[in-house]
Amino acid sequence: MNCTARIISIYAADVSGVCSALYEYGGMTVIHDASGCNSTYTTHDEPRWYDTESMVYISALTENDAVMGNDEKLITDLCDAAEKLHPRFIAVCGSPMPAMTGVDFEAIAYDTENRTGIPVIAVDTNGMHSYIKGAGAAFMKLAERFSKPHDRLRGTINLLGVTPLDFSLNGSVESMKKWLADCGFTVNACLGTDTSLDEAERLSQAEVSLVVSSCGMKTAEYLQRKYGIPYVVGAPVGERFSRILADSLRAAAESGENSLPCLSERACGGEVAVVGESIISASLACELSLETGRGVRVLESVGESEMSVLAEGDISVDDEDMLQHELKGAKVIIADPLFIPICSADAEFVRLPHEAFSGRCFSKEIPDLINTDVIRKLGLRGKI
Repeated sequence: MNCTARIISIYAADVSGVCSALYEYGGMTVIHDASGCNSTYTTHDEPRWYDTESMVYISALTENDAVMGNDEKLITDLCDAAEKLHPRFIAVCGSPMPAMTGVDFEAIAYDTENRTGIPVIAVDTNGMHSYIKGAGAAFMKLAERFSKPHDRLRGTINLLGVTPLDFSLNGSVESMKKWLADCGFTVNACLGTDTSLDEAERLSQAEVSLVVSSCGMKTAEYLQRKYGIPYVVGAPVGERFSRILADSLRAAAESGENSLPCLSERACGGEVAVVGESIISASLACELSLETGRGVRVLESVGESEMSVLAEGDISVDDEDMLQHELKGAKVIIADPLFIPICSADAEFVRLPHEAFSGRCFSKEIPDLINTDVIRKLGLRGKI
């Protein structure tokens, strides 16, 4: 069977992406699925679950309800829960079972909102896609529903695509905000972590958006269409690339044009491979290329990341056998430790855990790469 993972893990699913994206906004997120599946979406993929309260629930879908199409039970439960919990909004999303039975979530959201008077958003998920699709759709729904027109404020930045699935709770978000402040920018809104619904409401007043992971691309494109806000794609990984990224933000604010510095500033190809989500991997590859003068190749392994940042020689490959084949020619591989079993024993493997892939297995190993000496942080001296 093609596209079957026999050895390595798989990435967090789209429903986990929705839960992660909406975790801190005071809403009630409900996944339409069988009882007992909540732990899959929350405790395994959500590092904030034990420290920060959030209203994330499962609908306890039964076999009879699924077969008979008893949507009224879900709507009634949503209304009852909203009356008791008073969420600022309700989000409903689906798993494989309602996808197979053809549940109309838009209709459920419409009916529930009419009964409760609370904003309800339906996020199109089926449990068969990655966290990037789920989080990306949830962020865009948030922007569509809650952003309001504002006058633009000079020097303000929207930080888009920030969730613990890509940026662990290890100080990375704080580092990004500090870096922006040091560059003379003010964070207008940070979607995903250390945030609130008030920030989503003022998205339109930013001068430019910074997309630090693929989860933020749909929102950046929406904000450009709706409010004319340009965006820059790249994460501030390492000092050299961070300087280029800051210059790109200033240029975008001045010109109104989008920018992909993690693509334009990198030497392509080479025997060093970075495996993972495309924007973060391309930013890391660019920093390594700038610092060492060597070509660095990106192997986008999610399958649903932003492809515009991939350069000549890069590839998107989410099939385990194909990925194993592509890794054979690499002398240095930078990836999550769960990729080790499909890597050549002759290659130098550099551990860079990714919580969307290995959960909290290696979370204590995840370095804060924002505006730091990446070569030193990853122990790469003498390796590339």
